Amino acid sequence: MKNWLIAVSVLLMVALLAACGGDTEAESNAAEEKVAVKHELGETEVPANPENVVVFDFGIVDSLDELGVDIQGVAKDSLPDYLSHYNGENYENIGGLKEPDFEAISQMDPDVIIISGRQSSVYDELSEIAPTIYLGVDTTKYMDSFQENMNTLGEIFEKEEEVDKQLADIETNIEETHDKASSMEDQGLITLANDGKISAYGEGSRFGLIHDVLGVNPVDNSIESSTHGQSVSFEYISEKDPDYLFVVDRGAVVGGESSAEKVMENELVKKTTAYEKDHIIYLDPQYWYLSGGGLQSVNAMVKEIQESL
Repeated sequence: MKNWLIAVSVLLMVALLAACGGDTEAESNAAEEKVAVKHELGETEVPANPENVVVFDFGIVDSLDELGVDIQGVAKDSLPDYLSHYNGENYENIGGLKEPDFEAISQMDPDVIIISGRQSSVYDELSEIAPTIYLGVDTTKYMDSFQENMNTLGEIFEKEEEVDKQLADIETNIEETHDKASSMEDQGLITLANDGKISAYGEGSRFGLIHDVLGVNPVDNSIESSTHGQSVSFEYISEKDPDYLFVVDRGAVVGGESSAEKVMENELVKKTTAYEKDHIIYLDPQYWYLSGGGLQSVNAMVKEIQESL
């Protein structure tokens, strides 16, 4: 009987140790789980559901904020007002959008760094600190690029269902806006006001979703597509005579003066149909200039155009 009890005890201990070993192995495998992300600058493996997250792009900050994902480090210069809570002491300042603080980022020992266009030139330096992925929006295929970025966030942070729901809501708003715009013969012109200077943006540009996605007819199909737009004069605006004039005020969000209305509504612009019909639309630069490509910002941008038509 005694020998039998000893044998049973030994078997139980072996089984228990095996179970513990299995649990440890499972935990280890979960901790080592990676997500392979293909992006414009390469392919990067990042930890699944990372905890120490550094983000430069405000559209991604916007999206993670909406999804309830914690961020540890952000670029605190020029944060949009609706994301101003990231200025708090709970969040590390990782430097400027064009001048990252490499030392501060390195000391954070992040699990992942998320960048966009303004940081692409220092991608290699950031990659030496931590896995770095590029999630900027390709404006030549705005919605495809935006949706791909959001799906990537959903996969990394295990928020696929939430992302799918958000994208479906945005798509519904887009369809309603497009139906409204495409039923009109009116033509629109998109401009950026910057300290008295005016640039025009057309199809395929950083603000081109107004034409490409939302269906507003462009008043000029020959505007060159570039990051800074095509420099134009007020005579040009008067000559093109848009039915809708969309204005993004850069000075209002980069430390300058909010003077777009004063600049735009001069004698030449007042001759346009847009002015006569009260169709000069001052778009919210927080969304359009600073944080485009986010779940919150894109929805707000679509609604802004829908309500203006």
